[in-house]
Amino acid sequence: MAKKNPRGGSAVAPAVNTRFVTLAAGICALGGLLFGYDTGVISSAILFVKGDFALGSTAEEVVVSAVLIGAVLGAAFGGRLSDRLGRRPVVIAAAAVFTLGAIGTALSPAVGWLIVGRIVVGIAIGVASFSAPLYISEVSPPAIRGRLVSLNQLAITLGIVVSYLVGFALSAGRGWRWMFALAAIPSLLLGAGMLAMPDSPRWLEGRGRTGDAAGVLRRIRGTRDIDGELAEIKASLGQQGGGWRELFGPLVKPALIVGVVLAVFQQMTGINTIVYYAPTIFQAAGFRSSSAAILATVGVGVVNVGFTVLALLLLDRVGRKPLLVIGLSGMIVSLGLAFALPGLLTNNGWFAVVCLMLYIASFAIGLGPVFWLLISEIYPFRIRGLAMGVATVVNWGANFLIALTFLSLSSALTQSGAFWLYGIITIGALVFTVRMVPETKGRTLEQIEAHWRSGKHPRLMGK
Repeated sequence: MAKKNPRGGSAVAPAVNTRFVTLAAGICALGGLLFGYDTGVISSAILFVKGDFALGSTAEEVVVSAVLIGAVLGAAFGGRLSDRLGRRPVVIAAAAVFTLGAIGTALSPAVGWLIVGRIVVGIAIGVASFSAPLYISEVSPPAIRGRLVSLNQLAITLGIVVSYLVGFALSAGRGWRWMFALAAIPSLLLGAGMLAMPDSPRWLEGRGRTGDAAGVLRRIRGTRDIDGELAEIKASLGQQGGGWRELFGPLVKPALIVGVVLAVFQQMTGINTIVYYAPTIFQAAGFRSSSAAILATVGVGVVNVGFTVLALLLLDRVGRKPLLVIGLSGMIVSLGLAFALPGLLTNNGWFAVVCLMLYIASFAIGLGPVFWLLISEIYPFRIRGLAMGVATVVNWGANFLIALTFLSLSSALTQSGAFWLYGIITIGALVFTVRMVPETKGRTLEQIEAHWRSGKHPRLMGK
């Protein structure tokens, strides 16, 4: 029999077939792996690209940032497409674009071609960055939704580490073309794997395909007792609304503010200065060879993976908001060390490694996974793809701004001054989290939607 949810609301089917749901989440999370690999690989490749193409600092920033232009474009159009065509087809399309971009960048005869190829890769990243967690969220049962959606974040961190390891392995031969080309392997696996996966039952029900939605629910829950969950989905879809009017309407506006502001903070606290420029930072801190700088960066990436695994274990136990508060506090401490002791940061390579590892660990347990998880949970179904697309566009726009300005900012303020600025922004993120971010642990997507429609403050969710 279906279990009554202790927090109220309709009865929901128990999660029985966790093996299948985990498999679906794992395959879809290959999009996260590609997201991480293609954003991280440039940090190693750029050390050789700038020599082969004789790039100045401005041209170097453009090559690094080109992927973000594509990511903004992909996020801008992908949200609407996922609502119209379905989550699964959009992920499959992103896999095809990933493959095209990987081959195109690897064969670049000139810097212009390389920039175009990175924009194509960015389009796929922009689509995958929200469509993968969106799909996983809609097929996952509430009790383990945080863990499964955050598999995508774990895959992102694994992709970054793999890109660093590949960069280190190929650095002796200056093999930056192979660094880009190898992304085609997981992209092909993602496309093939998603072809075998079902569509989201919520999307199917939203298109009036109740029989198909029920069949998918039975398959992914491993039981025929899905009437309670299906009824709850139908009731949610029966609400009037949809489109831009609802997104900017008074009931959904608090959720939109939470997603957009967290999107800005996730980037403006400086995370991708580490992902894109860690080897450059380490060279400035005393690691003179490219290989040594890349190897030190691998250590940072391993810490990222380890603490993301810890976050996966805690999200459905401790909750989203507590981890966000803990993570932001740790980021403030690490950035504080960076700007309080600027001489050590710029003259002691190992101190730089420790500061960056503490920063990455704090990000990995909080703002890294929690942002993507929350935006996959907090929006009503009828505008979920659109709303996630908006939050993702803002996220990649902020990412682009950081990547494009970090070298110039470091030149104007010094690296320590740049981290000092990021520290101030992180304090703002902590204040916003305490005052505005809701706790969604253990609640169905339909119960979260009902909270917004009741007009209650975000902090009151779950109380």
